[in-house]
Amino acid sequence: MRYATKGLGLGAVLTAACLAGSAATATAAPTASAAPAGADRPSGPSVLVLTVTGGEGPATAPERRSAVLTCPPGPGGTHPAPERACAALRSVDGEVGALVETDTDRVCPMIWDPVTITAKGTWEGRAVSYERTFANSCVMEGATGPVFSF
Repeated sequence: MRYATKGLGLGAVLTAACLAGSAATATAAPTASAAPAGADRPSGPSVLVLTVTGGEGPATAPERRSAVLTCPPGPGGTHPAPERACAALRSVDGEVGALVETDTDRVCPMIWDPVTITAKGTWEGRAVSYERTFANSCVMEGATGPVFSF
C-alpha cells in the first residue's frame, strides 16, 4: 500500500477508498432496523463566537465588535437578539455561509469600506469556522440578517 500511495498520491487513494465504500453501501439492501431520519445528525451544544472586524481580514484589522451566541437549550449569550439569530442559523442548519437575507428593499452605498466576519465554535456538536469579507457593513448586514447585527 505504501508504494500505491507514493505513486498515486494520498488524495487519490483516499478518494478511491471512499468511492469503493460508498458503492458497497449503496448496493446493500436496507434493513428493517435502520435508524430514523436525522438520527445520524450530531447533537451537542451550539456556541459561536461571532466577530466583525474592519478591513480585509481579521489578522490585519482591529476587532470592531464581537458577541457570543448560545442556541440550545435556549437562546442566550452576549448577542443582543439571540432568538432571531438562532432561528436564522437553525434555518440553514448552522451553515453560516448559507445565510441569504432576502431584503430586496435594501440599498447599500457603493463604497469600499471592507468588513470581515468570523464565526468560530460549535453547532450541534460539530466544529464551525467561517470567515468572509464584505464590501461594507450595509452589504454584510443585508447578507447575514440578524446573526451579525450586534
